[in-house]
Amino acid sequence: MTDILMPALSPTMEEGVLAKWHVKVGDTVSAGDVIAEIETDKATMEVEAVDEGEVLEILVPEGSEGVKVNTPIARLSGDDVAPAPKKADTPTETPKAEAPKAETPKAEAAPAPAAPKSDDGGRIFASPLARRLAAQAGLDLKAVKGTGPHGRIVKRDVEAAGKGGAQPAAATAATAAEPRKALSLAQMGIPDGSYDLIPLDGMKKAVARRMVESVQNVPHFPLFIDVEIDQLMAVRAKVNKMLEPQGVKVSVNDFVIKAAALALKMVPEANASYTPEGIAMHHNADVSMAVAIDGGLITPIIRKAETKGLAQIATESKDLAKRARERKLKPEEFQGGTFSVSNLGMFGIKQFTSIINEPQGCIMSVGAGEQRPVVKDGQIVPATVMTVTLTCDHRVVDGATGARFLQAFKPLIEDPVAMLA
Repeated sequence: MTDILMPALSPTMEEGVLAKWHVKVGDTVSAGDVIAEIETDKATMEVEAVDEGEVLEILVPEGSEGVKVNTPIARLSGDDVAPAPKKADTPTETPKAEAPKAETPKAEAAPAPAAPKSDDGGRIFASPLARRLAAQAGLDLKAVKGTGPHGRIVKRDVEAAGKGGAQPAAATAATAAEPRKALSLAQMGIPDGSYDLIPLDGMKKAVARRMVESVQNVPHFPLFIDVEIDQLMAVRAKVNKMLEPQGVKVSVNDFVIKAAALALKMVPEANASYTPEGIAMHHNADVSMAVAIDGGLITPIIRKAETKGLAQIATESKDLAKRARERKLKPEEFQGGTFSVSNLGMFGIKQFTSIINEPQGCIMSVGAGEQRPVVKDGQIVPATVMTVTLTCDHRVVDGATGARFLQAFKPLIEDPVAMLA
């Protein structure tokens, strides 16, 4: 027998939704046959069989959420020699694999000091680390006074109790460093039944996690600049008239992507990523474009945008956006960009600041073009102006580098003929 495992469809995938089975018990499959559809946090992808055989058992029903990577999801007959070494442990571990599935939560929650009771029967609130340290030291948490949020027992309380000393008052100043226990809506005054709760899908969980990590880990700072786009709008109209027979229509965002890519080549220090080993200087401007889809956001990539013409960028961006909304993108089409562009101008948003899409060093936020009064040759005249915000990771792109990038970007937008050469 051969187990079919939940595949990792991207380098960061840890779990997914088994959306649909294309086979049933008793079906015979060959290598390359599509057997299932898996939903990741970004896309829905087809899974192909890598072995031949009869489907003996469906271990995970369709619609199952949170299926961990490498979990057995189905079982095939067959005695292929190749997979045998890989699955040598499977026969002995498969029976256990399903038992621990039910027991794992117990095993993890088993450090039963996890929820000790006070003398009056109430629960004692303590962090997992504090419970573990107390258990190792043989301390009774009932005798430990908590100084964390809402009286929670934290590491320093256990350490102080272990030394037989009282918790120094000065240490309470460090309580902010302890993660705050999330309060329920009811605890914050919003009664149950007064709202509808929409469960988080994989995409919303992933976006929430990545944005929190970015805000916490990346030292962001924004730079703002106004650009005039009257010439751009005129050039765009001429270009679209020329491309009309080909069915191609260039958007303002396509000009922005092209200009950003060229500016990144002119200021390569802005086309970089922070790593613990050093600063990664990227060879190409792989520009991610933010696309809103049902339930979240995804950033498909225009690869080597500095080498492509506006018509090609327009064609690719339209195709990527369409397939993004259908959740049909491949992982390599939305992972690995070096710079991001987020445009909310079409919604009338004048100015905004985006959160950096790690590990990229910058993200550009593009607002709406609007008529504003500007001063030219001492005269106040109207012009179509667009505000652009560059959010930078200060570990990679400092203020001077970000400013030089915007200095390179601005003339490309204001005189876009240079991009047509």
